[in-house]
Amino acid sequence: MKTAHDLVQAAKLRVQEISPDVAEQAIRHADAVIDVGEADEYQAGHLPGAMHISRGVLEFKLSSTPALAARDLKVVLYCKTSGRAALAACALQDMGYLNVQSIAGGFEAWAAAGKPMALPQQPSFE
Repeated sequence: MKTAHDLVQAAKLRVQEISPDVAEQAIRHADAVIDVGEADEYQAGHLPGAMHISRGVLEFKLSSTPALAARDLKVVLYCKTSGRAALAACALQDMGYLNVQSIAGGFEAWAAAGKPMALPQQPSFE
């Protein structure tokens, strides 16, 4: 029986994973940057300009959103550590998307590399 780890490892062999440095360039040319993590993870911090579509509804959301339906879109995916993004990239490839990339190491690697982040604003009580 396969584990979640087995599925992620198999997915990573099928998809194009890119480093945060390469991702920075890819994002500039992307049609969509999608955070496939959970809502609370997205709220805690995300890539600037990224849209949030949880992994669990990704296929449904893309199928029902005309702006995201073109199979030649340039899509960059990420999640917290890259496992869900790899699984999501496989799903998009299976749906016929031709230009899908996943950020290796996910948001944690992006942040560790000192890349720009959109973080929640703390209220000011002054």
